[in-house]
Amino acid sequence: MMPNPWVRPYVLTAGRTRTKQRLLVETLVSVPHYDPQVAASLLPESRALYELAGRTMSVAELSAHSKIALGVTRVLIGDLAANHLVAVHSTAHSDRDNVIPSLTLERIRNGLAAL
Repeated sequence: MMPNPWVRPYVLTAGRTRTKQRLLVETLVSVPHYDPQVAASLLPESRALYELAGRTMSVAELSAHSKIALGVTRVLIGDLAANHLVAVHSTAHSDRDNVIPSLTLERIRNGLAAL
């Protein structure tokens, strides 16, 4: 899908540059239950992302395949996720519960210093 050259990116996102979710380039996105009627009701750019996410892809892959700017892709994916149309899968970097305890980091540092 080629983006319309006459439509500026900020029009597609209503001027928004951020989403409520943290969407990194490696964040995986999928469509749990594809619905052709839902796809038909979406704007062309959102529809392209919705259809591409039928095969699980990263945010960067969705952006590249749809030829939509990465920032715009993030906002549109955030909108689709907010409407429960796509599933956003957490990554090690975005998962806040996946934090290494400071004691473990201290033991690693001490072990490296001993080498």
